[in-house]
Amino acid sequence: MKFYWVKTNRLIKRIFARYVWEVDDSNRTVYLTFDDGPTPDVTDWVLDVLGTHQIKATFFCIGNNITDNPDLFRRIVREGHAIGNHTYNHLNGWKTANDTYMENISRCQKILEENSPLPGRLFRPPYGKIKRAQATEVLKRGYKIIMWDVLTVDYDKEVSPKKCVENATRRTTSGSILIFHDSLKARVNLQIALPETIRILKEKGFRFGILS
Repeated sequence: MKFYWVKTNRLIKRIFARYVWEVDDSNRTVYLTFDDGPTPDVTDWVLDVLGTHQIKATFFCIGNNITDNPDLFRRIVREGHAIGNHTYNHLNGWKTANDTYMENISRCQKILEENSPLPGRLFRPPYGKIKRAQATEVLKRGYKIIMWDVLTVDYDKEVSPKKCVENATRRTTSGSILIFHDSLKARVNLQIALPETIRILKEKGFRFGILS
């Protein structure tokens, strides 16, 4: 099994201090985020769960998925969740020319703006991989680069749902940004891990917020 930094290392946070890893918060608020949607039958289910618990979250959407599923994306917006840019084609910044990468972000942003009255300027690099020059340009264009404090690893089929729950709850603290995925490959883990994570974090006295 691969090794993962479930809790982002403090040294990494200091080295890449221009990125948002957590929120300065003393009110026991945590931030659920979902990458890679909107995905039919997965994002719908996530929204149902969040609605049942009256929780708002932040969705980092792939532009191409919005194009394919505009009604589902509009449901995310309509139900009061925050949205963010996850590139149009889920590009790995380390493997992509800078101009191509920025054009892909702009293409996704255009789709966000066409389908949401408040698209904002939140950006999460797919795989968490972005070159320094790309990050500088993204920030220059007014985006916040949102990373994460706690990685659930829900997308890895070698990781059990029980382990995903442990990942999501064991080291979560006030201000933590948690990352889940509303994607097909994460679906099995997500359907068990998300409700259980919400239950445990509520029992610990945490509340849930959206990023802005």
